[in-house]
Amino acid sequence: MTGLVEVLVLTPADAQRAAAGGADRVEVIGSLEFGGMSPDPELVEKVRDAVDLEIRVRLRLREGFSTDGGEFARLRGLAASYLDAGADGIVMGFLNGREEIDTEVLAGLLAGVDWPWTFHRAFDSVLDPALAWTTLLPAPGLDQVQSAGSPRGLAYGLDELIAFARSDRRIAALAMAGGGLLPEHVPWLARARITAFHLAEQVRPHGSFREYVDPDLVGSWRRLVDAEVARAYAGRTTPAQ
Repeated sequence: MTGLVEVLVLTPADAQRAAAGGADRVEVIGSLEFGGMSPDPELVEKVRDAVDLEIRVRLRLREGFSTDGGEFARLRGLAASYLDAGADGIVMGFLNGREEIDTEVLAGLLAGVDWPWTFHRAFDSVLDPALAWTTLLPAPGLDQVQSAGSPRGLAYGLDELIAFARSDRRIAALAMAGGGLLPEHVPWLARARITAFHLAEQVRPHGSFREYVDPDLVGSWRRLVDAEVARAYAGRTTPAQ
């Protein structure tokens, strides 16, 4: 049993280095502004040419996690452009004015398409995480929800994320731990059957986005994740509830 390691990338060189370190997947963004914004389709095409890894692309055009009718058509067109450029899936997350999952926007973006997608850390800004999990569990094509259990990161939300994962194996299967992830978090998350991990500054020298992704750092995380996931599953004697 191995885990899933996803690396946030800004350039084709980042993607190549993530692949060299053993990453399973990359998430492509265009800038770090407001926590990560959509790239140009041309960048996605260049990343596709550079690596054979699975590629997902951030779909987000403004600060915050809301959208409106004027932006919706652009979002849908941009998603199609990413897939045409070689992306395998999309990373997105939209909330309504009540800080709930915006099911109307998601349904509109998913209508008539068949691609896997991740709900990004907008999830950690909902008012009612239990309701949000219930809302997302049946969402078509959804195979990951990136969460730190708190908008302030895993240093504050680790226990909550683990509690949700232990409460429902479907949540554990969807959860991707990300947001201030530290090596010491991995064993606890793996024991809760969380097997997907998102890495960003952790795999760059000095934790700086001024540096390229470091294959050796990716490799260290790869070995840690796989070892802890294998250990957690080998030691489990009863099914998760």
